[in-house]
Amino acid sequence: MKNFTWQLVALGVFGLAAAGPAYAGPKEMALLSNYIGEWSGSSALIGGETPEPFSCRLTINKGNQSKINYAGRCTLTTMNLSVTGTIAFDDATRTYQAVMGSNAGYKGVAVGRVNGDKITFDLSEKESDRAGNAVRLGAQIILVGSNSITVNYQVEFNDSGKVLTASVPFTK
Repeated sequence: MKNFTWQLVALGVFGLAAAGPAYAGPKEMALLSNYIGEWSGSSALIGGETPEPFSCRLTINKGNQSKINYAGRCTLTTMNLSVTGTIAFDDATRTYQAVMGSNAGYKGVAVGRVNGDKITFDLSEKESDRAGNAVRLGAQIILVGSNSITVNYQVEFNDSGKVLTASVPFTK
């Protein structure tokens, strides 16, 4: 269960990726471009036997068309996890969209809400751990201005009711 827990951590920390058709105008691309660069963050997973520290790196680059690409890696006590993806603005739905893929075999989609200079992505998925037990993953990714990314997440193991949480602040 420990390795699966870390896979869920990576999903929460990097719950973003390859979006559908994007035709963002200059305003939307300017907002996305604010996040281009090298980011790092560290935190602790709370709710287990003891808090477990981990650190993460995230590289965001300009992608094709009106997209930004990212690649992230978390170093954990027992393993390394990685994710890749794209964030884009979809003119058809007038939303920022992100889809991610990870080395844990997970792919997910999140839609972003804009409020001022902030874009918030909410992701909630139901998965099963390796023993087939139901697990709920909730993540909130918050992009603020051009200098802040915060990821808040929660993992709930339905069979035990155990809840693991973390908040990871990233800076350039």
